[in-house]
Amino acid sequence: MKQIKRNCRYGMVLLATITVLHACRVPQYARNEMKPVDRYRNQEEVQERDSSIAKISYRDFFKDEILISLLDSALKKNNDLNVALKQIEFASEGYKQAKWLNVPLLNANLANVGINRPSDNSMNGMMASQFMGQKYNMDYTSSIQLSWEADIWGKLKGQKQEVLVDFLKTQEAARAIKTRLVAEVVQGYYNLLLLDRQLEITKRNLGFADSTLFILNKQVELGLTNILSVQQQEVARDQVAKQIPAIEARIHVQENALSILVGEVPGPVKRTTRLDQVQSPTNLSLGVPANLLSYRPDLRSSELDVRRSLASIHIARASMYPNLNITAQGGLNAFKANNWFNLPGSLFAAATGTIVQPILNGRQLKTRLEQSKITKDQMELNFKQTMLKAVGEVSDALIQLEKSDEQLETSNLQVERSAQLVQNALLLYKFNEATYLEVIVAQTNRLQAELDQATVKSQKINAITSLYRALGGGWL
Repeated sequence: MKQIKRNCRYGMVLLATITVLHACRVPQYARNEMKPVDRYRNQEEVQERDSSIAKISYRDFFKDEILISLLDSALKKNNDLNVALKQIEFASEGYKQAKWLNVPLLNANLANVGINRPSDNSMNGMMASQFMGQKYNMDYTSSIQLSWEADIWGKLKGQKQEVLVDFLKTQEAARAIKTRLVAEVVQGYYNLLLLDRQLEITKRNLGFADSTLFILNKQVELGLTNILSVQQQEVARDQVAKQIPAIEARIHVQENALSILVGEVPGPVKRTTRLDQVQSPTNLSLGVPANLLSYRPDLRSSELDVRRSLASIHIARASMYPNLNITAQGGLNAFKANNWFNLPGSLFAAATGTIVQPILNGRQLKTRLEQSKITKDQMELNFKQTMLKAVGEVSDALIQLEKSDEQLETSNLQVERSAQLVQNALLLYKFNEATYLEVIVAQTNRLQAELDQATVKSQKINAITSLYRALGGGWL
Protein backbone atom coordinates (compact mmCIF):
# COMPACT_ATOMS: atom_id res chain seq x y z
CA MET A 1 0.00 0.00 0.00
CA LYS A 2 2.83 2.37 0.85
CA GLN A 3 4.48 1.52 -2.46
CA ILE A 4 1.28 2.37 -4.30
CA LYS A 5 1.02 5.72 -2.51
CA ARG A 6 4.67 6.42 -3.25
CA ASN A 7 4.15 5.61 -6.93
CA CYS A 8 1.11 7.85 -7.00
CA ARG A 9 3.12 10.72 -5.55
CA TYR A 10 5.89 10.15 -8.09
CA GLY A 11 3.28 10.05 -10.86
CA MET A 12 1.72 13.31 -9.70
CA VAL A 13 5.13 14.98 -9.45
CA LEU A 14 6.02 13.74 -12.94
CA LEU A 15 2.70 14.95 -14.34
CA ALA A 16 3.13 18.33 -12.69
CA THR A 17 6.67 18.58 -14.04
CA ILE A 18 5.52 17.77 -17.59
CA THR A 19 2.70 20.31 -17.28
CA VAL A 20 5.11 23.02 -16.12
CA LEU A 21 7.60 22.23 -18.86
CA HIS A 22 4.85 22.31 -21.46
CA ALA A 23 3.62 25.65 -20.17
CA CYS A 24 7.16 27.03 -20.21
CA ARG A 25 7.73 26.09 -23.84
CA VAL A 26 7.25 28.91 -26.34
CA PRO A 27 5.26 27.56 -29.33
CA GLN A 28 7.49 27.18 -32.38
CA TYR A 29 6.24 28.35 -35.74
CA ALA A 30 5.88 25.51 -38.23
CA ARG A 31 6.00 26.84 -41.77
CA ASN A 32 2.86 25.86 -43.58
CA GLU A 33 3.66 26.93 -47.09
CA MET A 34 0.61 27.98 -49.02
CA LYS A 35 0.54 26.49 -52.50
CA PRO A 36 -2.58 27.71 -54.20
CA VAL A 37 -1.40 26.39 -57.58
CA ASP A 38 1.41 24.26 -58.93
CA ARG A 39 2.19 26.74 -61.65
CA TYR A 40 1.51 30.36 -62.50
CA ARG A 41 -1.18 31.33 -64.91
CA ASN A 42 0.24 31.44 -68.47
CA GLN A 43 3.23 29.37 -67.32
CA GLU A 44 3.81 26.79 -70.01
CA GLU A 45 5.31 24.07 -67.85
CA VAL A 46 6.20 23.35 -64.23
CA GLN A 47 9.84 24.18 -63.55
CA GLU A 48 12.30 23.13 -60.90
CA ARG A 49 11.82 24.64 -57.45
CA ASP A 50 15.22 26.33 -57.44
CA SER A 51 15.09 27.69 -60.99
CA SER A 52 13.61 31.13 -60.29
CA ILE A 53 15.31 34.14 -61.84
CA ALA A 54 14.97 35.78 -58.41
CA LYS A 55 18.20 33.96 -57.51
CA ILE A 56 20.06 35.95 -60.17
CA SER A 57 21.80 39.13 -59.05
CA TYR A 58 20.80 42.31 -60.86
CA ARG A 59 24.40 42.54 -62.07
CA ASP A 60 23.91 39.35 -64.06
CA PHE A 61 20.28 39.89 -65.01
CA PHE A 62 20.72 43.33 -66.57
CA LYS A 63 23.59 43.62 -69.04
CA ASP A 64 23.85 47.40 -69.56
CA GLU A 65 26.99 48.66 -67.78
CA ILE A 66 25.62 52.16 -67.28
CA LEU A 67 22.44 50.74 -65.78
CA ILE A 68 24.51 48.55 -63.45
CA SER A 69 26.46 51.59 -62.28
CA LEU A 70 23.19 53.43 -61.60
CA LEU A 71 21.92 50.49 -59.57
CA ASP A 72 25.16 50.30 -57.61
CA SER A 73 24.90 53.99 -56.80
CA ALA A 74 21.24 53.66 -55.78
CA LEU A 75 21.96 50.81 -53.36
CA LYS A 76 24.70 52.88 -51.74
CA LYS A 77 23.26 56.39 -51.73
CA ASN A 78 19.48 56.15 -51.83
CA ASN A 79 18.21 57.90 -48.72
CA ASP A 80 15.10 55.75 -48.25
CA LEU A 81 17.25 52.64 -48.25
CA ASN A 82 19.76 54.16 -45.85
CA VAL A 83 16.92 55.07 -43.47
CA ALA A 84 15.81 51.43 -43.56
CA LEU A 85 19.36 50.29 -42.84
CA LYS A 86 19.51 52.64 -39.88
CA GLN A 87 16.26 51.11 -38.65
CA ILE A 88 17.99 47.73 -38.72
CA GLU A 89 20.71 49.14 -36.47
CA PHE A 90 18.03 50.58 -34.19
CA ALA A 91 16.21 47.24 -33.94
CA SER A 92 19.52 45.46 -33.41
CA GLU A 93 20.11 47.48 -30.25
CA GLY A 94 16.68 46.47 -29.01
CA TYR A 95 17.46 42.82 -29.68
CA LYS A 96 20.74 43.10 -27.78
CA GLN A 97 18.85 44.56 -24.83
CA ALA A 98 16.28 41.73 -24.99
CA LYS A 99 19.06 39.20 -24.38
CA TRP A 100 19.43 40.69 -20.89
CA LEU A 101 15.82 40.05 -19.85
CA ASN A 102 16.83 37.01 -17.76
CA VAL A 103 19.67 38.85 -16.05
CA PRO A 104 18.86 40.25 -12.57
CA LEU A 105 18.50 44.00 -12.20
CA LEU A 106 21.25 45.46 -10.03
CA ASN A 107 21.26 49.02 -8.72
CA ALA A 108 23.67 50.77 -6.41
CA ASN A 109 22.37 53.33 -3.93
CA LEU A 110 25.58 55.22 -3.28
CA ALA A 111 24.26 57.55 -0.61
CA ASN A 112 20.82 58.06 0.86
CA VAL A 113 20.37 60.46 3.75
CA GLY A 114 16.93 60.84 5.26
CA ILE A 115 15.41 62.76 8.15
CA ASN A 116 12.14 61.89 9.88
CA ARG A 117 10.35 64.12 12.40
CA PRO A 118 7.36 62.19 13.79
CA SER A 119 4.48 63.72 15.72
CA ASP A 120 5.05 64.27 19.44
CA ASN A 121 1.80 62.45 20.15
CA SER A 122 2.68 59.42 18.03
CA MET A 123 4.34 56.31 19.32
CA ASN A 124 7.38 56.87 17.11
CA GLY A 125 7.66 60.45 18.34
CA MET A 126 7.48 59.47 22.00
CA MET A 127 9.99 56.61 21.52
CA ALA A 128 12.39 58.90 19.68
CA SER A 129 12.23 61.45 22.51
CA GLN A 130 12.60 58.77 25.17
CA PHE A 131 15.42 56.68 23.72
CA MET A 132 17.29 59.15 21.52
CA GLY A 133 16.67 62.38 23.35
CA GLN A 134 15.63 64.21 20.19
CA LYS A 135 12.43 64.74 18.26
CA TYR A 136 13.79 63.60 14.88
CA ASN A 137 15.95 60.79 13.63
CA MET A 138 18.45 60.52 10.81
CA ASP A 139 19.10 57.59 8.49
CA TYR A 140 22.27 57.04 6.45
CA THR A 141 22.26 54.25 3.86
CA SER A 142 24.49 52.93 1.08
CA SER A 143 23.25 49.74 -0.52
CA ILE A 144 23.14 47.42 -3.51
CA GLN A 145 19.67 46.27 -4.63
CA LEU A 146 19.00 43.16 -6.69
CA SER A 147 15.74 42.13 -8.36
CA TRP A 148 15.11 39.05 -10.49
CA GLU A 149 12.03 37.51 -12.05
CA ALA A 150 12.26 33.75 -12.54
CA ASP A 151 11.16 32.89 -16.07
CA ILE A 152 9.26 29.78 -15.00
CA TRP A 153 6.61 29.95 -17.73
CA GLY A 154 8.80 31.24 -20.54
CA LYS A 155 7.24 34.72 -20.62
CA LEU A 156 10.60 36.44 -20.95
CA LYS A 157 11.60 33.97 -23.62
CA GLY A 158 8.45 34.89 -25.52
CA GLN A 159 9.33 38.57 -25.24
CA LYS A 160 12.76 37.81 -26.68
CA GLN A 161 11.04 36.05 -29.56
CA GLU A 162 8.90 39.13 -30.22
CA VAL A 163 11.93 41.42 -30.28
CA LEU A 164 13.79 39.02 -32.56
CA VAL A 165 10.90 39.01 -35.01
CA ASP A 166 10.81 42.83 -34.97
CA PHE A 167 14.53 42.83 -35.75
CA LEU A 168 14.10 40.38 -38.62
CA LYS A 169 11.22 42.43 -40.02
CA THR A 170 13.47 45.47 -40.34
CA GLN A 171 15.81 43.37 -42.46
CA GLU A 172 12.93 42.30 -44.68
CA ALA A 173 11.80 45.92 -44.95
CA ALA A 174 15.26 46.89 -46.21
CA ARG A 175 15.19 44.03 -48.72
CA ALA A 176 11.77 45.15 -49.92
CA ILE A 177 13.11 48.66 -50.49
CA LYS A 178 16.06 47.20 -52.42
CA THR A 179 13.73 45.19 -54.64
CA ARG A 180 11.52 48.20 -55.30
CA LEU A 181 14.52 50.47 -55.81
CA VAL A 182 16.10 48.17 -58.40
CA ALA A 183 12.82 47.99 -60.33
CA GLU A 184 12.29 51.76 -60.21
CA VAL A 185 15.82 52.55 -61.38
CA VAL A 186 15.58 50.04 -64.23
CA GLN A 187 12.19 51.30 -65.34
CA GLY A 188 13.35 54.92 -65.06
CA TYR A 189 16.45 54.20 -67.13
CA TYR A 190 14.54 52.38 -69.87
CA ASN A 191 11.90 55.10 -69.84
CA LEU A 192 14.71 57.53 -70.65
CA LEU A 193 15.73 55.35 -73.58
CA LEU A 194 12.11 55.35 -74.73
CA LEU A 195 11.97 59.14 -74.55
CA ASP A 196 15.29 59.35 -76.43
CA ARG A 197 13.83 57.12 -79.12
CA GLN A 198 10.64 59.19 -79.31
CA LEU A 199 12.72 62.36 -79.61
CA GLU A 200 14.86 60.79 -82.35
CA ILE A 201 11.81 59.65 -84.34
CA THR A 202 10.09 62.99 -83.95
CA LYS A 203 13.16 64.95 -85.09
CA ARG A 204 13.61 62.66 -88.07
CA ASN A 205 9.99 63.13 -89.04
CA LEU A 206 10.41 66.86 -88.57
CA GLY A 207 13.29 66.76 -91.03
CA PHE A 208 11.13 64.78 -93.42
CA ALA A 209 8.35 67.34 -93.03
CA ASP A 210 10.81 70.19 -93.73
CA SER A 211 12.08 68.45 -96.87
CA THR A 212 8.56 67.89 -98.11
CA LEU A 213 7.66 71.51 -97.37
CA PHE A 214 10.70 72.65 -99.38
CA ILE A 215 9.61 70.53 -102.36
CA LEU A 216 6.07 71.87 -102.17
CA ASN A 217 7.30 75.48 -102.16
CA LYS A 218 9.33 74.75 -105.29
CA GLN A 219 6.28 73.19 -106.92
CA VAL A 220 4.24 76.28 -106.11
CA GLU A 221 6.90 78.44 -107.70
CA LEU A 222 6.77 76.25 -110.82
CA GLY A 223 2.98 76.28 -110.84
CA LEU A 224 2.74 72.54 -110.34
CA THR A 225 0.55 72.82 -107.21
CA ASN A 226 -1.36 75.39 -105.24
CA ILE A 227 -0.65 77.16 -101.98
CA LEU A 228 -3.18 74.97 -100.13
CA SER A 229 -0.78 72.00 -100.20
CA VAL A 230 1.94 74.17 -98.68
CA GLN A 231 -0.37 75.36 -95.90
CA GLN A 232 -1.47 71.80 -95.15
CA GLN A 233 2.15 70.71 -94.90
CA GLU A 234 3.01 73.65 -92.66
CA VAL A 235 0.24 72.60 -90.26
CA ALA A 236 1.47 69.00 -90.31
CA ARG A 237 5.04 70.19 -89.76
CA ASP A 238 4.00 72.31 -86.77
CA GLN A 239 2.14 69.34 -85.27
CA VAL A 240 5.40 67.39 -85.31
CA ALA A 241 7.56 70.31 -84.13
CA LYS A 242 5.48 71.03 -81.02
CA GLN A 243 6.04 67.50 -79.75
CA ILE A 244 9.80 68.02 -79.45
CA PRO A 245 9.86 70.46 -76.47
CA ALA A 246 7.26 68.32 -74.69
CA ILE A 247 9.45 65.22 -75.06
CA GLU A 248 12.55 67.16 -74.00
CA ALA A 249 10.72 68.33 -70.87
CA ARG A 250 9.76 64.74 -70.00
CA ILE A 251 13.40 63.71 -70.48
CA HIS A 252 14.56 66.34 -67.99
CA VAL A 253 11.90 65.31 -65.47
CA GLN A 254 12.85 61.64 -65.81
CA GLU A 255 16.55 62.43 -65.48
CA ASN A 256 15.88 64.37 -62.28
CA ALA A 257 13.76 61.55 -60.84
CA LEU A 258 16.40 58.97 -61.70
CA SER A 259 19.17 61.12 -60.20
CA ILE A 260 17.25 61.37 -56.93
CA LEU A 261 16.75 57.59 -56.87
CA VAL A 262 20.49 57.01 -57.16
CA GLY A 263 21.24 59.60 -54.47
CA GLU A 264 22.61 62.29 -56.74
CA VAL A 265 21.77 65.95 -57.28
CA PRO A 266 19.18 66.19 -60.09
CA GLY A 267 21.00 66.45 -63.39
CA PRO A 268 21.70 64.72 -66.72
CA VAL A 269 22.03 60.94 -66.80
CA LYS A 270 24.66 59.41 -69.03
CA ARG A 271 23.46 56.78 -71.51
CA THR A 272 24.98 55.38 -74.68
CA THR A 273 22.54 52.57 -75.49
CA ARG A 274 19.58 53.02 -77.79
CA LEU A 275 16.23 51.45 -77.01
CA ASP A 276 16.37 49.23 -80.10
CA GLN A 277 19.80 47.95 -78.96
CA VAL A 278 18.55 46.67 -75.60
CA GLN A 279 18.89 42.91 -75.37
CA SER A 280 16.02 41.38 -73.43
CA PRO A 281 16.95 38.55 -71.03
CA THR A 282 15.99 35.10 -72.26
CA ASN A 283 15.13 31.87 -70.44
CA LEU A 284 13.07 33.62 -67.77
CA SER A 285 12.74 30.73 -65.33
CA LEU A 286 9.91 31.18 -62.85
CA GLY A 287 10.20 28.20 -60.54
CA VAL A 288 7.01 27.40 -58.63
CA PRO A 289 4.83 29.63 -56.41
CA ALA A 290 6.40 28.15 -53.28
CA ASN A 291 9.66 29.90 -54.27
CA LEU A 292 8.07 33.26 -53.54
CA LEU A 293 8.26 32.59 -49.82
CA SER A 294 12.03 32.32 -50.08
CA TYR A 295 12.65 35.44 -52.15
CA ARG A 296 9.85 37.99 -51.71
CA PRO A 297 10.54 40.22 -48.67
CA ASP A 298 6.87 41.11 -48.21
CA LEU A 299 5.95 37.44 -47.88
CA ARG A 300 8.82 36.79 -45.49
CA SER A 301 7.73 39.79 -43.41
CA SER A 302 4.13 38.56 -43.39
CA GLU A 303 5.32 35.16 -42.21
CA LEU A 304 7.28 36.83 -39.41
CA ASP A 305 4.05 38.49 -38.28
CA VAL A 306 2.56 35.02 -37.80
CA ARG A 307 5.60 34.00 -35.74
CA ARG A 308 5.29 37.10 -33.59
CA SER A 309 1.60 36.46 -32.95
CA LEU A 310 2.44 33.00 -31.60
CA ALA A 311 4.91 34.51 -29.15
CA SER A 312 2.31 37.09 -28.11
CA ILE A 313 -0.20 34.34 -27.32
CA HIS A 314 2.34 32.58 -25.11
CA ILE A 315 3.19 35.81 -23.28
CA ALA A 316 -0.48 36.54 -22.69
CA ARG A 317 -1.07 33.02 -21.34
CA ALA A 318 2.06 33.08 -19.17
CA SER A 319 0.94 36.38 -17.63
CA MET A 320 -1.99 34.49 -16.08
CA TYR A 321 0.32 32.14 -14.16
CA PRO A 322 2.05 32.88 -10.82
CA ASN A 323 5.16 35.06 -10.94
CA LEU A 324 8.20 34.39 -8.78
CA ASN A 325 10.14 37.54 -7.92
CA ILE A 326 13.27 37.52 -5.80
CA THR A 327 14.67 40.73 -4.33
CA ALA A 328 17.75 41.24 -2.23
CA GLN A 329 19.42 44.21 -0.64
CA GLY A 330 22.64 44.69 1.26
CA GLY A 331 24.93 47.52 2.34
CA LEU A 332 25.57 49.99 5.14
CA ASN A 333 23.04 51.64 7.40
CA ALA A 334 23.37 53.87 10.46
CA PHE A 335 21.47 56.49 12.42
CA LYS A 336 24.59 58.60 12.89
CA ALA A 337 26.88 59.87 10.18
CA ASN A 338 30.03 58.95 12.14
CA ASN A 339 28.87 55.32 12.28
CA TRP A 340 27.90 55.14 8.60
CA PHE A 341 30.99 53.27 7.46
CA ASN A 342 31.72 51.58 10.76
CA LEU A 343 32.35 47.95 9.83
CA PRO A 344 31.00 45.41 10.52
CA GLY A 345 28.43 47.08 12.76
CA SER A 346 26.72 49.04 9.95
CA LEU A 347 26.39 46.09 7.60
CA PHE A 348 22.88 44.87 6.81
CA ALA A 349 21.29 42.43 4.34
CA ALA A 350 17.76 41.39 3.38
CA ALA A 351 16.21 39.00 0.85
CA THR A 352 12.62 38.38 -0.18
CA GLY A 353 10.97 35.83 -2.43
CA THR A 354 7.44 36.59 -3.64
CA ILE A 355 4.98 34.48 -5.61
CA VAL A 356 2.15 36.54 -7.04
CA GLN A 357 -0.90 34.97 -8.68
CA PRO A 358 -3.21 37.31 -10.61
CA ILE A 359 -6.81 36.72 -9.51
CA LEU A 360 -9.04 39.62 -10.46
CA ASN A 361 -7.63 42.07 -12.96
CA GLY A 362 -10.71 43.48 -14.61
CA ARG A 363 -10.46 40.68 -17.22
CA GLN A 364 -7.41 42.41 -18.69
CA LEU A 365 -5.30 39.25 -18.89
CA LYS A 366 -8.12 37.19 -20.41
CA THR A 367 -8.86 39.94 -22.92
CA ARG A 368 -5.19 40.15 -23.86
CA LEU A 369 -5.06 36.40 -24.48
CA GLU A 370 -8.20 36.35 -26.62
CA GLN A 371 -7.06 39.39 -28.60
CA SER A 372 -3.69 37.71 -29.20
CA LYS A 373 -5.47 34.70 -30.64
CA ILE A 374 -7.54 36.94 -32.90
CA THR A 375 -4.38 38.76 -34.01
CA LYS A 376 -2.83 35.41 -34.92
CA ASP A 377 -5.83 34.60 -37.11
CA GLN A 378 -5.52 38.02 -38.75
CA MET A 379 -1.83 37.53 -39.44
CA GLU A 380 -2.46 34.14 -41.01
CA LEU A 381 -5.15 35.63 -43.26
CA ASN A 382 -2.82 38.51 -44.18
CA PHE A 383 -0.13 35.99 -45.05
CA LYS A 384 -2.50 34.07 -47.32
CA GLN A 385 -3.69 37.27 -48.97
CA THR A 386 -0.12 38.44 -49.52
CA MET A 387 0.70 35.11 -51.13
CA LEU A 388 -2.29 35.37 -53.46
CA LYS A 389 -1.29 38.92 -54.44
CA ALA A 390 2.27 37.78 -55.10
CA VAL A 391 1.11 34.97 -57.37
CA GLY A 392 -1.21 37.46 -59.09
CA GLU A 393 1.65 39.91 -59.70
CA VAL A 394 3.72 37.19 -61.33
CA SER A 395 0.77 36.13 -63.49
CA ASP A 396 0.15 39.77 -64.48
CA ALA A 397 3.77 40.23 -65.50
CA LEU A 398 3.65 37.01 -67.52
CA ILE A 399 0.59 38.04 -69.50
CA GLN A 400 2.06 41.50 -70.09
CA LEU A 401 5.25 39.93 -71.37
CA GLU A 402 3.38 37.48 -73.59
CA LYS A 403 1.12 40.11 -75.11
CA SER A 404 3.91 42.63 -75.55
CA ASP A 405 5.75 40.05 -77.68
CA GLU A 406 2.66 39.71 -79.86
CA GLN A 407 2.27 43.50 -80.04
CA LEU A 408 5.94 43.94 -80.91
CA GLU A 409 5.68 41.51 -83.77
CA THR A 410 2.71 43.40 -85.17
CA SER A 411 4.38 46.80 -84.57
CA ASN A 412 7.50 45.78 -86.47
CA LEU A 413 5.39 44.77 -89.43
CA GLN A 414 3.38 47.98 -89.17
CA VAL A 415 6.53 50.11 -89.24
CA GLU A 416 7.78 48.33 -92.35
CA ARG A 417 4.48 48.79 -94.12
CA SER A 418 4.08 52.43 -93.14
CA ALA A 419 7.60 53.24 -94.38
CA GLN A 420 6.81 51.58 -97.72
CA LEU A 421 3.50 53.43 -97.82
CA VAL A 422 5.22 56.82 -97.45
CA GLN A 423 7.63 56.00 -100.28
CA ASN A 424 4.81 54.88 -102.56
CA ALA A 425 2.67 57.92 -101.71
CA LEU A 426 5.52 60.31 -102.54
CA LEU A 427 6.25 58.48 -105.78
CA LEU A 428 2.61 58.56 -106.87
CA TYR A 429 2.32 62.18 -105.85
CA LYS A 430 5.26 63.13 -108.09
CA PHE A 431 3.41 61.61 -111.03
CA ASN A 432 0.13 63.20 -109.96
CA GLU A 433 -1.37 59.80 -109.13
CA ALA A 434 -2.07 60.64 -105.47
CA THR A 435 -3.25 63.68 -103.57
CA TYR A 436 -1.07 65.45 -101.08
CA LEU A 437 -3.59 64.61 -98.38
CA GLU A 438 -2.69 60.95 -98.93
CA VAL A 439 0.99 61.83 -98.51
CA ILE A 440 0.30 63.59 -95.20
CA VAL A 441 -1.81 60.67 -93.96
CA ALA A 442 0.95 58.21 -94.90
CA GLN A 443 3.55 60.37 -93.16
CA THR A 444 1.41 60.66 -90.02
CA ASN A 445 0.81 56.92 -89.95
CA ARG A 446 4.55 56.25 -90.20
CA LEU A 447 5.30 58.58 -87.29
CA GLN A 448 2.64 56.96 -85.14
CA ALA A 449 3.79 53.44 -86.09
CA GLU A 450 7.38 54.16 -85.08
CA LEU A 451 6.31 55.75 -81.80
CA ASP A 452 4.03 52.77 -81.06
CA GLN A 453 6.90 50.39 -81.81
CA ALA A 454 9.13 52.18 -79.29
CA THR A 455 6.36 52.16 -76.69
CA VAL A 456 5.72 48.43 -77.11
CA LYS A 457 9.46 47.73 -76.88
CA SER A 458 9.57 49.69 -73.63
CA GLN A 459 6.49 47.85 -72.33
CA LYS A 460 8.19 44.52 -72.93
CA ILE A 461 11.28 45.60 -71.02
CA ASN A 462 9.13 46.91 -68.16
CA ALA A 463 7.20 43.62 -68.11
CA ILE A 464 10.48 41.72 -67.71
CA THR A 465 11.49 44.07 -64.89
CA SER A 466 8.09 43.66 -63.23
CA LEU A 467 8.43 39.88 -63.48
CA TYR A 468 11.90 40.04 -61.90
CA ARG A 469 10.55 42.11 -59.03
CA ALA A 470 7.36 40.04 -58.63
CA LEU A 471 9.46 36.90 -58.21
CA GLY A 472 11.45 38.62 -55.47
CA GLY A 473 14.63 39.43 -57.39
CA GLY A 474 16.88 42.43 -56.86
CA TRP A 475 17.91 42.29 -53.20
CA LEU A 476 20.38 39.38 -53.32
